[in-house]
Amino acid sequence: MNTGDKNTVVGKPLNRVDGHLKVTGEARYAAEFPVAKMTYGVTIQSAIAKGKIAQIDTKAAEQVPGVLAVITHLNAPKADGEKGGGHKVQVLQNNIVLYSGQHIGVVVADTFERAMYAASLVQIRYDEEKPAINMRDNLAKAYFPKGKIPREESPDSSHGNVKQGLANAAVRVEQTYTTPVENHNPMEPHATTAVWQGDQLLLYDATQGIFSTQQKVAEVLGIKPEKVRIMSYFVGGGFGCKGSAWSHVPLAAIAARQVNRPVKLVLGRIQMYGPVGFRPETIQQVSLGATREGKLTALRHTGTSQTSTFDEFIEPVGKSARMIYACPNIETSHRLVQLDQGTPTYMRAPGEASGSFALESAMDELAYALNIDPVELRLRNHADVDPTKGLPWSSKSLIQCYKTGAEKFGWQKRNPKPRSMRDGNYLIGWGMATATYPTNRSPASAIAQIMADGTAVVQSGSQDIGTGTYTVMTQVAADALGVQVEKVRFELGDTKMPETPISGGSQTAASVSSAVHLAGNQARSKLLQLALADQKSPLYSSNAEDVIAQNGSFFLKNKSSVSETYQAILARHGMKMIEARADAKLGDEQKKFSMHAFGSQFAEVRVNPDSGEVRVTRWVGSFGVGRILNAKTANSQLIGGIVYGIGMALMEHTVIDPNLGRVVNHDLAEYHVPVNADVPDIEVLFVDEHDPHINPLGVKGIGEIGITGTAAAIANAVYHATGKRVRDLPITLDKLL
Repeated sequence: MNTGDKNTVVGKPLNRVDGHLKVTGEARYAAEFPVAKMTYGVTIQSAIAKGKIAQIDTKAAEQVPGVLAVITHLNAPKADGEKGGGHKVQVLQNNIVLYSGQHIGVVVADTFERAMYAASLVQIRYDEEKPAINMRDNLAKAYFPKGKIPREESPDSSHGNVKQGLANAAVRVEQTYTTPVENHNPMEPHATTAVWQGDQLLLYDATQGIFSTQQKVAEVLGIKPEKVRIMSYFVGGGFGCKGSAWSHVPLAAIAARQVNRPVKLVLGRIQMYGPVGFRPETIQQVSLGATREGKLTALRHTGTSQTSTFDEFIEPVGKSARMIYACPNIETSHRLVQLDQGTPTYMRAPGEASGSFALESAMDELAYALNIDPVELRLRNHADVDPTKGLPWSSKSLIQCYKTGAEKFGWQKRNPKPRSMRDGNYLIGWGMATATYPTNRSPASAIAQIMADGTAVVQSGSQDIGTGTYTVMTQVAADALGVQVEKVRFELGDTKMPETPISGGSQTAASVSSAVHLAGNQARSKLLQLALADQKSPLYSSNAEDVIAQNGSFFLKNKSSVSETYQAILARHGMKMIEARADAKLGDEQKKFSMHAFGSQFAEVRVNPDSGEVRVTRWVGSFGVGRILNAKTANSQLIGGIVYGIGMALMEHTVIDPNLGRVVNHDLAEYHVPVNADVPDIEVLFVDEHDPHINPLGVKGIGEIGITGTAAAIANAVYHATGKRVRDLPITLDKLL
């Protein structure tokens, strides 16, 4: 039996099924659930980066009308912030200050305004110590990480003999590149509403992972995970910072239990700089060796990044270097420097975004050193297999991405000489880079129900962080079930539903679609078996292979007049619904294939030679990312990634006071991100790609690949325009004058 491929809705550019809810304000986010007897929590944050709280006076705060509790390390219940997955969190267990902005108290009141005012009245005296803030000043203390980078790989890798490969090279490029601290700045701030119902805890939380949050909160509080329920129906962006349950989440639960009423705790924009993660600063060295013909003989990529003094986070900047180009000698290494700042975390394409800036800038420098076109250099070093693992690709369309992107962009018209292209007084530059991101997938589960009225309900405990999960899973379910898309209701965001992984690492589409597809197929097959075994059914005793499921009915392939609706089958059997649960597990595919998405990025910039102002004026990105579930949302995801990369290249930089450890530009007035005026026309091309190995639908994630290579393409275009190579992000006008 099949579902009629001609009528498939997967891949079509459907509008978002949750669009109406969002534009009318009916979509409820974590801070918007109406709960009786609501109270409001406001955290008190440390004013120093290192030391101890010598004295804390809460009397004035406690006397404010409406204040219900002021919780500090002096009266907080026992909890363990080091337990559970994700990052270690501080939950008021001692007087130690580990970084500026650390939550060191919570005020709860009957209104938000009273809680804010009371928090301002708390008097704190510190025994301050000199903090380590500047990474460059502490490079001598860099150490080999204790943990591993994603996919359980070692921080260091070595393939071949890089030292010999560099010695034998006719041409070498050896340079240092840096990226600064950057903050996520999702539109929706972090928010948690905590409600105790006896010994059961309900959390409405802005999270990228409801099950990981459930586990973390339960372990921190010392209760069983089944006693914690997380609900997160809509999330207003995350980009990685909502991938872990930070301190404010268990603190909201602690406060709610203390006052015996629900507590809503929402972080202000300023409070989101420090205690909820950031992209760490990196210092990277790239060494490339090549023959005169442009064949790589050696590639070394080393990276040093910051972490906190109490936890460890590795920014795997060299990971892509292990697989992106054919080279007999490849070496990567990662080192960490502990600073008295909060713990960094995953931020859109962690490692790949920062690492691709360095590696792809170095490849451009090598192209100029060899006098070879940058696209041609990459084609000459295309990896037909994974160069370090020796595995074949599950699928790879990178050559087509180079060619289609270059053709659409008009790359053949480029004069390679720097400062050779102008538009009036403006300098014009064209640059390009390779984009790549691993295809991640985790086990996931789903339940599919075909209802007696012909509709269908599919549940999977995933998250929609603005990426369109509701929409694409509705499409997958409709095809699997053989019903019209408008008759499918897809539900997510509740730990009462079947378990799925965190929405991070671009894995949601690949993981959850597999479960939804399997559950839908199984529910449809169970219903068909009822008909085939029923003498009253026109399909009685037919072969399942001869039956097509379409628009809520079963048809015989070669005799469409023989059919029966789902409703009729369920009605005759007196059933309200038929249900199937599927658990999409992983096989041994990752041991047999190297799985990645690839693309090419082409940028045009316009530079004012008098002021140094850089504007991105045109963009073409071409991507081979497996099967597209929805052409419209996929296009949006790639555009969003590219825009994110424009910010990384030209403006984003979290400035930290070198003495106090405080973030100076802690709002969107001073921390600049791209707005409409900064974004050019962006054209996204998709190369048709069939991958039978990664999952049942051949789906690869697309949430992060768009940012990879973007900053490098802009930096390379700026060099082409000006003749000045900027190796330290962001590319601000002072670096061009």
